[in-house]
Amino acid sequence: MFNSQNLSINSKNHLTIGQHDTVELAKKFGTPLYVLDEDLMRASCRAYKNAIDTYYDGHGLVLFASKALCTMYTGRLVAEEGLGADVVSGGELYTLYKAGFPMEKVFFHGNNKTPDEIELALTCGVGHIVVDNKYELELLNRIASEKNVTQRILFRIKPGIDAHTHDFVKTGQIDSKFGVALENGEAYEIHKLALSMSNIQIDGVHCHIGSQIFDVEPFCEAAKVMISFISDLYDKLGIKVKILNLGGGFGIKYTSKDDPLEPSEYIHKVTDVVKALALEKGIELPFLVFEPGRSIVASAGITLYTVGCVKEIENVRTYVSIDGGMCDNPRYILYGSKYTTVLANNASAEPIAPVTIAGKCCESGDLIQEHVMMPKIHVGDTLAVLATGAYNYSMSSNYNRIPRPPIVMVSGDEAKVIVKRETYDDLIKNDVLEEARVLQGTV
Repeated sequence: MFNSQNLSINSKNHLTIGQHDTVELAKKFGTPLYVLDEDLMRASCRAYKNAIDTYYDGHGLVLFASKALCTMYTGRLVAEEGLGADVVSGGELYTLYKAGFPMEKVFFHGNNKTPDEIELALTCGVGHIVVDNKYELELLNRIASEKNVTQRILFRIKPGIDAHTHDFVKTGQIDSKFGVALENGEAYEIHKLALSMSNIQIDGVHCHIGSQIFDVEPFCEAAKVMISFISDLYDKLGIKVKILNLGGGFGIKYTSKDDPLEPSEYIHKVTDVVKALALEKGIELPFLVFEPGRSIVASAGITLYTVGCVKEIENVRTYVSIDGGMCDNPRYILYGSKYTTVLANNASAEPIAPVTIAGKCCESGDLIQEHVMMPKIHVGDTLAVLATGAYNYSMSSNYNRIPRPPIVMVSGDEAKVIVKRETYDDLIKNDVLEEARVLQGTV
């Protein structure tokens, strides 16, 4: 029935996550509430690490894509499981740094890193910076020179692979804001330029073809393109590439229609391609890096809401309003993302009618799902949206001045807050009232 093995129904007919009754969690911690299953998240980390160890003799590294969910607690968790991390902003980098994450296992991405972010990365001792463009390369070399350090880098390459996913999350084709392209020769030119820079060390190349991909073939095709490019770099420029980072984008099960592969299947097939083509090209096997995020944390998370108004518009639709919405889950309004929804306090009840689950924001488009079959729903019921561990808290906002929900981590019989619920005081803590009065008085 459910899209994750950590979810079940107890004797009270309540949805459970791990050993915990979700209705009781909602009562104890309030709603909206993000809940994460630590045991499942750790198991997902281990599945990827075991796959690299098994199919590539451990000659690689799995990075957790921090943009999926970045907190100090989850950063420490993935480090404990032997993973590295990719970060895409100074904020993500700083979070991991303060959590004591090993900086040598951090890869810093982004298409427009600011000077301040680059300064922070060099100060923290980030292992690798994934350079996106010529401007960034020149900026990085200048700052590294001022700090008298040599920074190890990878270049982000557009391999020209169409991953057949949503247009907003396709990133491997030439018409993308990310990286440098192979087709027009700019990928070779930027490597040639880097060779002349005294504070830059080229360690590898990186690509990322998109997100929520169920087919392994696009990853295999990307691997073929990248290995061929690595071979050409050595033949044409004498550059010996040590690291091949193939990014992430592995799909997960949001609804019953989704049919993702296990991590081991992705890793097995892609590493077979890399090994075969490296042998054919006569190059050394590169150190292989993958960057799963969603597939590590999404299924480990759910979001709990309390139902408020139920508005039945005859012959039109029924709106079920919840005490959250686009502020804590903007993915439906952005992408039309599908989710599985469960009436947590009556979890095995048969669906009887379609409803639209509406958020509380002052936006007509503030919806979580439309036309989903649900049991009879009443005011005060607890509603659960499944597989929200990724890109929910990390994309949340304070639109309409709504405080963000907390994150509760469950493990065994323990449930603990790892991110506090925001308060109204949190919302105004950066407002500057006195300066506003002074400015008003000078007009």
